[in-house]
Amino acid sequence: MSDGPIDERDAAMTELLGIRSSIDNIDAALIHLLAERFKFTQQVGRLKAEHGLPPSDPERERRQIARLRALAIDAHLDPAFAEKWFNFVVAEVIQHHEEMAGNGAIGEL
Repeated sequence: MSDGPIDERDAAMTELLGIRSSIDNIDAALIHLLAERFKFTQQVGRLKAEHGLPPSDPERERRQIARLRALAIDAHLDPAFAEKWFNFVVAEVIQHHEEMAGNGAIGEL
């Protein structure tokens, strides 16, 4: 009697664990990249607060969306997803900038 289906299942589980490990590594890298990105947006927020500039820049946001959509297409990623991600991040950044401007805060967030 063969253990074929069990061996195949074990092999599939081993492969699944390897793929999930790769996903976990990518997730960790994304978190670190987002943290780095927010360090720079905090600098932007401080500059804007210090100089009375508006928290948002709709024209830059439009350019960035177009750029990111094109990058997504090149990377075979859904451009609508890339735009949703960007809008989510920008909303958080603008909220931080508004808080900095409203509090007159120019320190770390």
